[in-house]
Amino acid sequence: MSLSMHQASVPVFVRALGNLRHVLQQGEAHAKAKNVSDAVLLQTRLIPDMLPLVKQVQIACDMACRGSARLAGAEPKSFEDSEATLAELYVRIDNAVAYVQGFQPAQIDGSETRAVVFPTRNSPTGELRFEGRAYLFEYVLPNLFFHCTTAYAILREAGAVLGKRDFLGEF
Repeated sequence: MSLSMHQASVPVFVRALGNLRHVLQQGEAHAKAKNVSDAVLLQTRLIPDMLPLVKQVQIACDMACRGSARLAGAEPKSFEDSEATLAELYVRIDNAVAYVQGFQPAQIDGSETRAVVFPTRNSPTGELRFEGRAYLFEYVLPNLFFHCTTAYAILREAGAVLGKRDFLGEF
């Protein structure tokens, strides 16, 4: 049996976001023990020219949500980037997971060759164009894991006791 586009996307997105939530909870526990406020933790960066923790989480959620929607041929839902506390970030992750899980296999399966076109500032043409398979494997998954990894690294650098098992989750 071959791997379907739904199997290669939705469960992977859900797992990554669930593990990201766990990593954030570990970071929160460390921050509370050190009397570090949510505001400070959420604005923590690895280096000055990288986005802060809050933005890493927002983008990871957006990658999963937009990825699912575009593979399904649907217009992606917009999420306002207004989270100012860890509790609000948990809600965002939970909402993203629920949104992603709302896409049924029949909506995503067969999207390997579906055209995926969306606007971006990072292209000379103002848009990016993919076929579904390339969109998933060359754009969405690398971006999702980049932002999840960066969030992990920010929390780790801030002193949270995290390991590879926290990032990967339970098997």
